This record gives sequence, structure tokens and C-alpha cells, in this order.
Amino acid sequence: MKLQLALTIALSGLSACALAAVSPEEAAELGKTLTPWGAIQAGNAEGTIPAYEGGLRQAPAGFKPDSGFWVDPFKDEKPLFRIDSKNVDQYADKLSEGQKTLLKKYPEYYLDIYPSHRTAAYPKEVVDATLRNATECVIQKDGLAVDPACRGGLPFPIPKTGNEVIWNQQLRYKIGAGYSTTSSSNSWIIDSNGQVTKAAEQATFEETPYYQVTQADRDPLMYARVFSRNDYPARRSGEVIVLSDYLDPLAKPRRSFSYTPGQRRVKLAPEFAFDTPVASQGGVTLFDELQMFSGSQERFDYKLVGRKEMYIPNNAYKFYFDCKQDEQFLANHANPQCERWELHRVWVVEATLKPGKRHVYGKRTYYLDEDTFGVGLYDAWDKNNALYRSMFLSGVQIYDKDIPYNVKNVIYDFNKGMYALVNDGLKGGYKFVDTPLSEREMKPEAIVSRVTQR
Repeated sequence: MKLQLALTIALSGLSACALAAVSPEEAAELGKTLTPWGAIQAGNAEGTIPAYEGGLRQAPAGFKPDSGFWVDPFKDEKPLFRIDSKNVDQYADKLSEGQKTLLKKYPEYYLDIYPSHRTAAYPKEVVDATLRNATECVIQKDGLAVDPACRGGLPFPIPKTGNEVIWNQQLRYKIGAGYSTTSSSNSWIIDSNGQVTKAAEQATFEETPYYQVTQADRDPLMYARVFSRNDYPARRSGEVIVLSDYLDPLAKPRRSFSYTPGQRRVKLAPEFAFDTPVASQGGVTLFDELQMFSGSQERFDYKLVGRKEMYIPNNAYKFYFDCKQDEQFLANHANPQCERWELHRVWVVEATLKPGKRHVYGKRTYYLDEDTFGVGLYDAWDKNNALYRSMFLSGVQIYDKDIPYNVKNVIYDFNKGMYALVNDGLKGGYKFVDTPLSEREMKPEAIVSRVTQR
């Protein structure tokens, strides 16, 4: 009742706008049949997906604040059942092409299906801004840009197009209003012979100015900025990459900078976009695949297929924090004992390469959790319609800070017969800082100066 009253107050006074994403009548369902961010409030008819009841906000016993590690609140749960090569066809309608390919190709691989928990929770100010955006936020330039007046919440809680869903993914609340950092984020490559190689050991720093609504010194068009310093291997130690993305990438394309110790200068790197391979991830990932999608949508047409139920990697605290480093890898795939799969409703978006545009892929499919808009599953096909890559992005709820967090992922390259495990924070954990740095401290030159003097 209190939530519904708050939503009614927040929605009152909003005027209809011809260019708005939804009408006030549609937006009135937020907080009733829909959550404030547009997920279906009720569970499914079978009872295998629960109703949303406020998310996970209470820390379990043993949790140590600011340690960089989060205790698994579901560590005593047992799997409901297992999907493997013998019964994969029985569950095919709830599996991605990548999942089915792995299960059929490697009989030892399996998915342990656990009880589903809708743990996503957001701060009140994010909820309020999302409600405001529902009728005020507009999409521009045929879906490729967002009105810079949209701030502080999901722009399209009731999305109507594939572009709007992908913008929700890019503008999702994932690190708070300050910034997140890892002192040591490792990426691993496992080749076709099962040989494990550490591709990078990075210190990362990520901020989302889109949620820093009180930070007056930020460019109002910038919605995300990340830098990473690589400390491994030795020949690349000290390299720094800075990426900044904007709400209108046609007017302000991604600004990328790089620093190499040998040259001792910061230089623009416009090639860090679209289908350029990411060297620090062994070339198994492209720049527009960082966290499943990153950058401009201009090279593909994005079709919203709708919602469906899928088994996605979620509440994966064991994978993030408890599975030891060497336990994560098997010869052909990640260790299924470390993974946790749950049934959730997802938004499905199909992307098709536009005529005349260049890219290594011809088609892509994204499956986004309806409670977080994080992409849990992703498949990509080459120009001959052969499955090229699949990615599984695991999520956890940062329950002491109301942050749905998804950064650690596994990438399967079926073309090369290899896979990668990216953004492994087991060495130093993940940290969230509430107060953003000033723009002066966030300039590429300042960042390079700071990290090279570590």
C-alpha cells in the first residue's frame, strides 16, 4: 500500500507527451501489475518464478562490510534438478543456442537449476527517477540517442522497441552513484587444448555520470566512463585504457584514450569500438561486447521480440566469491559446480546487421533479466549464420548498497574452440565508493598520472 501510494504521488502531475515512451495510463501500472522498473510483479502460473516482494536488502551472517566480498545468502540451497546432454531437448525452449550447443557438445557439462530469487533492489531516488522517466524520457534519432534530460533512473521502464531495451541495459543502475573499483580484475583464456593462460590483471575504475545527478562538473551527455590499468603480462604492465560513452553517440561518439609506458603519453584511440578485439581479454571479446553490449547501436537493427522464461546465471555468489581460482576452469568450459542457474523472465532482443554496415557478426540475440536489464545470455552468429560466440553474464545483488551487479562473465568462442573467463575479482574483491571524484581528477591525464605513480 505504501509503495502504491508513493508511486501515485510520484506519477501525479505528469503530462502526456506525444514523444514520451508511454502514456500516463500505461505508466500507472508501475507499482501495481508491474514493478517500478517494468518487471511483471506477479510470479508465473507454475510457481517456479516467485512474485517480486522487495528484493534482497538484508546481509546474511558473516558478511563483512567493505571487504570486497559478499556472503552467499543461498549457500545452503540444493539444486532442484539438473539439465545435461541427456535431457537438454526437454528444456530447449528455455535455453539459449549457446547453452544448448555446450550441453550437446560436452556430455560432462550441465546446468544445476536452483530456486529462483528476485533479489534486485534499488535506492528510492532511482525508483523515483525511473517513474519520472516513464512518461518524460524520449528516444531520439531512430533509437540511437536518448534525451539528455533523462537522468538518475532507467529511461524506459515499459520499453516498446529493441533500442529502448538496449538503452536500459546501458543505463542500468549497476555501481551506485559514485564509482566501483577493483584492485585486481583477472581475465583468463582457455585454448582448444585446455591450456589456461592469464590474459590480463587489471585495476579497473568505473563510474556512471548518468546517476551522478548532483555532480555539476560532468558533461551532461556522458553516461559512463571506465578506465583500466593492466599489470600483466610484464610486457604490457602499466598500459591504461579510458572509455567514455555519451547519450547521443552520433553527435558525440565514444571517446577512447590509451597510455603505453613506452610512449609515455596519452593518445586518442578511436578504434576501441564496435568489432575491434579487446587485447586484454585475449581477443575473444569485441569492444561492443564488453558486459555483453557496449557503445553505439548504429550498426544493427534491434527488434524487441518480447518476454519469455529462460534459465540465466543469477545470484551467483559462489561463482563470484567462493569458487577458488583454479576450480573455475575445466578443459572445454567453466566448471559447472561453480555456476548457479535460475528461471527468470527476460526481455529478448534480436539484432540484425544493417545493409551496408560492417561487422564480424550478422546477427545477435540478447536475453536481459526483467528485474535488472543486465544481459544474462547472449549469442552471436557470423555472416554464414553459424553460431560464433556465446556469453553468460552472472549477477549478484549487493545487498548492503541496493545495487544489482553483473560483471563476471564467461565467453565461448565456437569458431576457435576456446573460451574466456572475464572480470574475475577473486584476488582483491569489488569495491563501491559513494562519493564521485571531481571531473579534474577524472581527466585521462590525471588518471594516468595517478595510476602510474602507484
